[in-house]
Order: sequence, then structure tokens, then C-alpha cells
Amino acid sequence: MILEIPEVLTADELAQVRRRVESAEWADGRITAGHQGARVKDNQQIPAGHPAAQEAGPTILRALGRNPLFIAAALPHRILPPMFNRYAGGQQFGTHVDGSIRQLPDGTRLRTDLSCTLFLAGPEEYDGGELVIEDTYGAKSVKLPAGSMILYPSTSLHHVTPVTRGARLCSFFWLQSLVRDNHHRAMLFDMDIAIQRLGAEQPGHPSVVQLTGVYHNLIRTWAEL
Repeated sequence: MILEIPEVLTADELAQVRRRVESAEWADGRITAGHQGARVKDNQQIPAGHPAAQEAGPTILRALGRNPLFIAAALPHRILPPMFNRYAGGQQFGTHVDGSIRQLPDGTRLRTDLSCTLFLAGPEEYDGGELVIEDTYGAKSVKLPAGSMILYPSTSLHHVTPVTRGARLCSFFWLQSLVRDNHHRAMLFDMDIAIQRLGAEQPGHPSVVQLTGVYHNLIRTWAEL
């Protein structure tokens, strides 16, 4: 499931994050790439331990924590602290798949079930820089308004096209879901949305309680803690 989550950040939060990361010192993005990614990766990143990343990241995590669409779709268990990248002057990232395991700051490890790209620069600020995700039904090109995010399975092949004007600024990170299987997560998401719609259209309908019970029992069956 590939899902756009609009307006994750408010205008004030977006401005705050951008001010902080744009004033930071950028490094070669290959420092965080694996063997495969390093050969096709050409961008800049803020090192994970940099004060700018450590100050801007929590703003993003708080915004995600209050976003019901993100929570319903991702069923997040653990989230890697947000990182930040920049593409300009023809930089790009060739086709690759994200690494399966990432290490958290406390030394524990996280399985990357879902990949997240939060756009910090609007599409009018740069040319190129589309995130292209290969799906079962073909390739999907993504270039979202500033403050919006794309959520997609970390198993997907994807690439970023060259930025030919301006600068593409994003936050990117991974998460481990409570439900490992992408198809199970998609079914739970569809059921959650349907329950909410039924509850809004027919308040008090007994099927809402029954379906909610089925939803939570499926999570009990599939969840990994």
C-alpha cells in the first residue's frame, strides 16, 4: 500500500523545521548508504547526531503522533528518528531497495516495514526530484506539497529523479509496524476506514461495535510486540 498523508506538518511547524535544517552543515549522503545504495546515491544529508536533526526530528514525530491517518495506515511500533536530505544540481538516487534492518540510537534494532518521505520543499521550488516507487501495478511518481508525506512498503524498489532546478528538501525515516505483513496492514486500514465511515453515517449502529471487535481481534492475531 502506497499512501499519501497530506498536511502532516502545520505551516508553523514546517517553517520551524526548515529554518533549522537549512542552516545546518550538510554531508555526503553516501555515509548512511549500504553497499548497493552507495553506488547509485548522490545527495546531501544532515548527520544523524547533528543538533539540527535532533531538534527538528521531534517536531515531526509529534505531528505523526496526532495524525489519525498515519496511525491507522502504519500501526507504528517503533520509528527511526527522522533524517534529512537535500538534492540539487542534478543530484539523484538510482533504483534501490531500502535496507531491512536499522539501528536505533539506543543500540537496539528496528525492522524496516514502511518507508516515509516527508516533503519540506514545495514542488514549485524545484524541477525533477520525483520519488518513483515501483508497485505491483506499475511505477508511481510522487512529488507532494511541502508538509505532506508518502508512506510505502520498504520492500519496494524506488528511485529519485535528478533535480535540475532548485533544491529538493525532505525528511526521511523508517518504521517497524505492529503488523509485519503489508497485506494484513492494508486490510486492517480498509476495515478501520469503513468502520469510521459507517459510524459517521449511522451513529449507534450495532454493526460498528461488532466490526470494531473483529478489527481488534485481527490485530491481536497479527501483532508483534
